[in-house]
Amino acid sequence: EHVPLKIAIMNNGYLGMVRQWQEFFHSRNYSETPMTGPDYVKLADAYGVTGIRVTERDEVASAIKRAMETEGTVIIDFVIASGANVYPMVAPGAAITNMIQETVEEKS
Repeated sequence: EHVPLKIAIMNNGYLGMVRQWQEFFHSRNYSETPMTGPDYVKLADAYGVTGIRVTERDEVASAIKRAMETEGTVIIDFVIASGANVYPMVAPGAAITNMIQETVEEKS
C-alpha cells in the first residue's frame, strides 16, 4: 500500500503485442485487437492516483519529470501511433536469444 509506482503505458489503441504478431506472422490479418478503452487517466483518478496523458513527443520530458516529482503512484498514458511496434520482440515459438531487434523497413 502507498508504494510510489511510476507506470508507463505505451498506448497505441491496440493489444500491442498481439497486433504486432498479427502484422509480422499472420499477413496483417488483424482480429480482435483494437482497444477503445479504458481512459487510463480517469482510471488512475478512480483509484486515487495521479494520471497523466501524453499525446505529443514534446510533452514526454515534462510528463516524466512531473511523475518523478509526484509523491505516490503515477500512471502515464503515452498515446502513440496505432502502427507503432515495440522492440526487441520474440517470435512465437522462438527462443529469447533469437529476438527481433527491428524490421527491415524500419532500418531504412
